[in-house]
Amino acid sequence: MTLLGKTAIVTGGNRGIGLATVRALVQAGATVHFTARRAESLAAAQRDLGTGATGHLADMTDHKAMAAVMDRPFDILVNNAGVIGPIGRILDVSSQDWALNITTNLTAAFQATQLALRVMVAKGGGTIINISSGAAHRPQEGWSAYCAGKAGLAMLTRSIHMEYGAQGIRCFGFAPGVVDTDMQVSIRASGLNPVSQIPRENLAPADHPARAIAWLCTAEADALAGAELDIRAPDLRAACGLPPLA
Repeated sequence: MTLLGKTAIVTGGNRGIGLATVRALVQAGATVHFTARRAESLAAAQRDLGTGATGHLADMTDHKAMAAVMDRPFDILVNNAGVIGPIGRILDVSSQDWALNITTNLTAAFQATQLALRVMVAKGGGTIINISSGAAHRPQEGWSAYCAGKAGLAMLTRSIHMEYGAQGIRCFGFAPGVVDTDMQVSIRASGLNPVSQIPRENLAPADHPARAIAWLCTAEADALAGAELDIRAPDLRAACGLPPLA
């Protein structure tokens, strides 16, 4: 698996799946730029990654800041940045917090996609990977905002493929499974829905979805463009070199 000569941008690449994805893309030979919302987390990620990637301070919802990050030739966009909250039943959350989730998980991803398409269509192709979730297809108690935003993102993936697939744009929705990240800490603390009851020792390591994301950036995944993919699918795991699930 090689991405030599490719340039990638990963949003929210300072921790969790994002950080592991940056590392996997660098290991595959890509030049990688990533974003983080806070200076201290950006600095920590940069120390972890060394000279293999370049971090940028930019909130996913700040269109001007994101436009500056994406004002360069690049081949790959990983729309990874996202939030789980507000966690709570519909009558127990504020509409403002609910709307902020949609802004972060869907609207900001759409805006980043627009910026990417302007670059990629002009150069004749590119790859966009939207980090999806099983919650895009199945509601979970307390996650109405997250489920709605991810469902919208899944439809955005299909729209990108329909409108720009013929122009060389490869777009994938990718559900990484239940991964040991800070987001899962918040989910466990809520005590709502079955996902919060999964023991930490049963969560997948972040490098597993990262390896799959890097593989999707290669020509080997061409036939899957436009699809919503799940890391639990045996054929996908085999293609990415991941071990079968127990």
